Amino acid sequence: MLCRLAWGSVARARRDYLIYLLTLTLGVTVFYAFNTISLQVDLANVSIEGLDEVLGELLGNLTVFLGAVMGFLMVYANNFIMKRRNKEFGLYQVLGMTRGQVARIMALETVIVSAAALVLGIILGVGLSQLMVFFTASLFKTQIANFRFIFSTSALALTVGCLATIFLVTLVFNLRVVRRSRLVDLMGSGRRNESIKTRNPLLAGLVCLLGAVLIGVAYSRLLHDGLPVTARSEELGATMTQFEITTGMVTLGTVLFFFGLSGLLLKLLQAVRGIYWRGLNAFTLRQLSAKVNTVSLSMAMISMILFLAITSVTTGMSMVNAMTNSIERVNPVDFSQSFWYNYSLSEGADEDLNPVRYVALDQPLDVASELEARGVDLGSVCDSTVQLDTYFPLGSEQVARITSGKGTPDENPLTIGALAERTGAEVPGGMTNSDADLLGLDVMRESQYNQLLAYRGKSQVDLGENDYLITCDMGDTIAGFYDKVLASDPTIKLGDHELKPAAQNVDVDNSALTNSAMGSNSGTVIVPDAVVDDARLQVKSSYLLVNYNKRGVSTEQGDEFMSRAALSHIEYSNIRSGSDVFGFFGPSVTRSEMLAQTNTTAGAVSYLAIYIGFVLVIACAAILAIQQLSGVSDASRSYRVLSELGCDKRQIAHSMLAQQTVFFMFPLAVGVAHSLVALRVVIDLVRLFGGLTISAMVGFTCAIFLAAYGGYFLVTYAMSRGILNDAVRTRYTA
Repeated sequence: MLCRLAWGSVARARRDYLIYLLTLTLGVTVFYAFNTISLQVDLANVSIEGLDEVLGELLGNLTVFLGAVMGFLMVYANNFIMKRRNKEFGLYQVLGMTRGQVARIMALETVIVSAAALVLGIILGVGLSQLMVFFTASLFKTQIANFRFIFSTSALALTVGCLATIFLVTLVFNLRVVRRSRLVDLMGSGRRNESIKTRNPLLAGLVCLLGAVLIGVAYSRLLHDGLPVTARSEELGATMTQFEITTGMVTLGTVLFFFGLSGLLLKLLQAVRGIYWRGLNAFTLRQLSAKVNTVSLSMAMISMILFLAITSVTTGMSMVNAMTNSIERVNPVDFSQSFWYNYSLSEGADEDLNPVRYVALDQPLDVASELEARGVDLGSVCDSTVQLDTYFPLGSEQVARITSGKGTPDENPLTIGALAERTGAEVPGGMTNSDADLLGLDVMRESQYNQLLAYRGKSQVDLGENDYLITCDMGDTIAGFYDKVLASDPTIKLGDHELKPAAQNVDVDNSALTNSAMGSNSGTVIVPDAVVDDARLQVKSSYLLVNYNKRGVSTEQGDEFMSRAALSHIEYSNIRSGSDVFGFFGPSVTRSEMLAQTNTTAGAVSYLAIYIGFVLVIACAAILAIQQLSGVSDASRSYRVLSELGCDKRQIAHSMLAQQTVFFMFPLAVGVAHSLVALRVVIDLVRLFGGLTISAMVGFTCAIFLAAYGGYFLVTYAMSRGILNDAVRTRYTA
């Protein structure tokens, strides 16, 4: 009998359960689809070792967290359903049912709806997972050789586990409601008068304007100060404090803006009497004002959550686009080994606590010979190597003064700041407040740069006696800055040599000096060899470049050999002469390793951005939908009174639509505004490392999110029309 009652109740209240069912179904769909990542990677022929395990574990842990978030959201949705059916549950008790029996009916209803959501969600999730295989292949730039149907029992088990947890949380909440409810409250819930609280329109308008001012000031501070990661080292603490103040200002401003929004609209429209007294505008604005106390905080939080969702998806996907587009360009050879020199004199101890003296060298180390001496047989994997040495544009004493804090960067004529001041070019966004340009550009010999070009099969350059070039393999903003500098035809002085530019732009495609993830050459000046010798510049770093294919060694064989050699003899070991340490080996990097790391990072960022963003958007939309449905239910008596006074049902529906549009669209508009300002700062920063584009994939992803958000709006309005029809119909039957 209880089962029949539960089934009948679900059938009768299917409109009330729609938001609950829709949200739960979407949750099950994305939970299952994203947790089939290991099968997708395998089917898409992604040959990165361990990628399926890394992504699978990462998304699995995230699913547990998002499942908890979804559980609390379902409790919030369930609250609306229980509120709508209080009188029905009270009637059950009047007819002789115990509270335990009512609780079992509620539990059975939850089981029915959860089971329906599970079935629908798994069906949709299975279909979505098949489509995501093509997205995975596109992301990792692979081809699907033999497409087949995939089904993951582990993803199913994890999804069912999350759904069971959500069910238990909802059940506990329902039992708590039944235990605490009184029969008189249940039976009289529909007769209690609506509590209307409005604030002074003038005061609310001032609060709204204050919030807008705080938001505007926060925008200005963020655009001026940037993110704390770009601050100079000595100013990091103060900059972080300022960033926290900016964050607090925009958060408080958002709350105040929504708190006073309806009052401001009310005050403005009251001044335009022709609009205020038209139709049901007065009633609509009064309804908005009545809700401001209960929803202003939640609307502000929804705006901030939407801001996080939009920003994370757009930034994450665009970073992936930048990384994958530049990865081939910034990895010019099969293997590279870096060596870094000391550039100041100091005393210290090594890892064994033996006293050592750190010294500076004026001449570079022969890195290939040093590796051979350490047992690394380079001749077994390549016929020839190229060594590139970079120098500070200063002598040893000047470098030591600047790095020890006793000098100033003004002594260096080749910093980004100095070049910007001389030429009028604007400092790249993201570097205005940073110390990234403290030591300035590096210097390299023309002969070594030509060796690099020849090694890569490129045309060589001829600088003559008094010309220079600037190379840079970083992002668009830095390369563009150097282009503007070169266009002004500035001369630079190194020692007794005055040099002029040999080209008007940077050759970005031939600027990579070593393998890296997103570029390592933030600015290197190529000068004639005689300039380096005459100016007695101090060596800064060396890079050994190796291509295996010149000897017929496969990439896999060469990588395996060099990786073993690096782990055994090379990375981060000091080079010394007696007790004097003059440098140490930096990272050794294979092109294959960089490609694999980039693909892994790109995949993880993409999936996390979309996964988190989609769930956050659904959560925000569901909360707004439930709030509006609850508000319409509370205002049903008011709508019935309007109908009894002769108002047309269409006018009442338009009033309800206007209210819901404000509550759905305004948080989205504020969230988008926050995102546009934040993205401007983030894009300036990311463009220092690579070209950032708002790719078609970002647009497609955001379109899906907006469709989900808009879908909730349409469902909410359709369900509200049903509640309105019931309220108006009561007029004829009461």
